[in-house]
Amino acid sequence: MGDLFFNKVAGAILAVGLFIMALNELSGILFPTRGTGELAFPIDLAALDAAAPAAAADDSGPVDFGLLLAGADLSAGERVARRCVACHTFDQGGAHGTGPNMWNVMGRTVASISGFNYSSAMSDYGSDGTQWMFQNMYEYLENPRRYVPGTSMSFAGLRSQDDRINIIAYMRNQADDPIDLPEPLPEEPEAEAEMADAEAEDAAADMAEAEADENGAGDYGDDEGEGDNGED
Repeated sequence: MGDLFFNKVAGAILAVGLFIMALNELSGILFPTRGTGELAFPIDLAALDAAAPAAAADDSGPVDFGLLLAGADLSAGERVARRCVACHTFDQGGAHGTGPNMWNVMGRTVASISGFNYSSAMSDYGSDGTQWMFQNMYEYLENPRRYVPGTSMSFAGLRSQDDRINIIAYMRNQADDPIDLPEPLPEEPEAEAEMADAEAEDAAADMAEAEADENGAGDYGDDEGEGDNGED
């Protein structure tokens, strides 16, 4: 094989490469791709993020702490509290960690433990004498940084309502003198009226069904009597 053979091979490879390039250019001319520069349905992600919490709040409605806490599971609350032991202690006389000791926390004034270095955001929140009660603790535990912007608490929060109710019940129990449970919310008048209407409708339906059964039984007896008379 001489130099002429290798020249032919190199020429063939070059020709194939040029053909592929030409084919690519030709396909671009025949089938152009045009970008619109924007989405057909632009999405405002910031607006979605802002609207999501509001929508969730609208769906939640008032929380019946009296009803939920009365049925809370203290053992489950203690298990939830184990997620927090890297920063908090829950026993009486427990040492402070990254966060303060949680004994007597329910009913305690926010950021009131002497000697503990609270964040300025938490100190400001408790500056007017605000206490940790069922409602604000419930909302704080769901998303601490959203409820108290600037807090140094890095915990992401408890999304489950059961987890929040159970740990609040557990923390209430971890006290010298647990604060009183709230009374269950009264039933709404509309709900009571709807229940009364439903019960009245059910009673009317039962009465109509009973009357229908009685009428059917009477017809059947008359038919039997006529048959017996005919046979006699």
